[in-house]
Amino acid sequence: MPAFAVISEPIDLSEATALASGGGFTDLDAHEMLLQYVPIGQPPFFLAGVGLVISLLCGLTFSKLVQNRLDGWKQDRLALLPLGTAETVASYTGIILGVSLFIGGSLQVFGFGGGTALLVAFLLSLLTAGGLWIQLERLMGQVQDGSFKAVDFDNFDQFF
Repeated sequence: MPAFAVISEPIDLSEATALASGGGFTDLDAHEMLLQYVPIGQPPFFLAGVGLVISLLCGLTFSKLVQNRLDGWKQDRLALLPLGTAETVASYTGIILGVSLFIGGSLQVFGFGGGTALLVAFLLSLLTAGGLWIQLERLMGQVQDGSFKAVDFDNFDQFF
C-alpha cells in the first residue's frame, strides 16, 4: 500500500496500525516540520538584505530622534520622557521589522521553513526590542532626574 493512500471509508484500529507501521502517518516529524528545506535555487538572500537595509535606515532615524531629544534637554531642559512619541515608535517598529526580516531570511538560508523562521525571528526581535526599550526609558529617566551614573556594561545587575 502506498504511503499516501486515499481512503474513502473509515478505517478500524488494525488498519490504522498497519498504515502507521508502514510509514503512512510517521512522516509528520517535528524536525521535518521545522526544517522544511528551501529549494537550492531560491535562497532568501534578498529578504535578508532588505531587512538589513530597513533596520539600518530606521536605526539611524531612531538614533537621530533620541539625540535631538537629548540635545533639547541639554539646551532648554525639555522633558525626555515620555519616549513613546509617534516618530520614535514608528522608527523603533521599523527596526524590529527589519531585524525580523534579516534574521528570518538568514534562518531560511540555513534550511528553516519560511513561516517558522519568520515567527522565531519576530519573537526574538520583539523580546529583545522590548527589553531594550525598557532600559532606554530607565536610562533617560535617570538622566532627566539627575541620578544618572556611569554605565558599567560588565555589571548586568543594574539593568534588571
